[in-house]
Amino acid sequence: MDITVAIDCMGGDHGPGVTIPAALNFQKSHPQSKLVLVGLQEAIEAELRKHHATLGPNLRLHHATQEVGMDEAPALALRGKKDSSMRVAVNMVKSGEAHACVSAGNTGALMAISRFVLKTLPGIDRPAIAGIMPTVKGETYVLDLGANVNCTPEHLLQFAIMGAMLVSAMHHKERPSIGLLNIGEEEIKGNEVVKQAAELLRASGLNFYGNVEGDDIFKGTTDVVVCDGFVGNVALKTAEGLAKMLRDFLKQEFKRNWFTYLCGLMAIPVLSAFRRRVDPARYNGASLLGLKGIVVKSHGSADSFGFENAIGRAFDEVHEGLLQRISQRLAESGHNNIVETT
Repeated sequence: MDITVAIDCMGGDHGPGVTIPAALNFQKSHPQSKLVLVGLQEAIEAELRKHHATLGPNLRLHHATQEVGMDEAPALALRGKKDSSMRVAVNMVKSGEAHACVSAGNTGALMAISRFVLKTLPGIDRPAIAGIMPTVKGETYVLDLGANVNCTPEHLLQFAIMGAMLVSAMHHKERPSIGLLNIGEEEIKGNEVVKQAAELLRASGLNFYGNVEGDDIFKGTTDVVVCDGFVGNVALKTAEGLAKMLRDFLKQEFKRNWFTYLCGLMAIPVLSAFRRRVDPARYNGASLLGLKGIVVKSHGSADSFGFENAIGRAFDEVHEGLLQRISQRLAESGHNNIVETT
């Protein structure tokens, strides 16, 4: 199967300076892939010339006349910029010209545009953002990471179904374990939404582990951790801040005097391995689940290595038939007849 990915080249903090090299590197390792570079033609062509790259059947350019700013209101991007690189890339998924799209642009705008253009799958009230966090056992998928601040128990159940199918597709696990993020493991803990969500999960047929706490994310207690977008975004930003603080602390300690500096030189192999394990670029690429199309959000500040990983995530989700897996699981559970009530 030929897989085409539309890339919003203008999004993120760095624009074509990161997205174009990432696309070129990805295509070197995946020569069967087809990429569409979406954005301002002049800027894209200039970056291609820097890398002595040429367009062809597997690397096309689609001109878009507008850009979405990183701090732009989602409503403005949706209604006022219909020819933005972000909107055009999503439109290509809708029309079937591309199987997936990737953007490092404004998260709110990307979610608003994707939901408006692609719509949600039957049985899904609201799309969710699913990302990866490193653990002592490997990695854990967490959702929602910010798309839905207020959720009902039914929404959390839908997130669990989508998260389970994501892990099943990407890691070939038949029954991924699901944890519900709470302030304690006991069933009596949490607010009413979480308690009711736990009841739904226990009756869902999913491999529900039970309530998990914040430290369970990094222990790798479950394959998937489900929460509302407010809690998930706080957990994500806390993890990113902690990782940065630890790196800074290590640098400060090794620079304290000549002896610690010498110890630092001797520890370079260990420090390099540590940096690789916690490097956010390795886990870059959050999936916008629940849409009738594959959309992956890269971190806005990602470098070319990180953005390349986001492209790879979109490519793999198409290759593994993620949409079909989610739709089938919803149909089997009867959730494709759900109508939103909030």
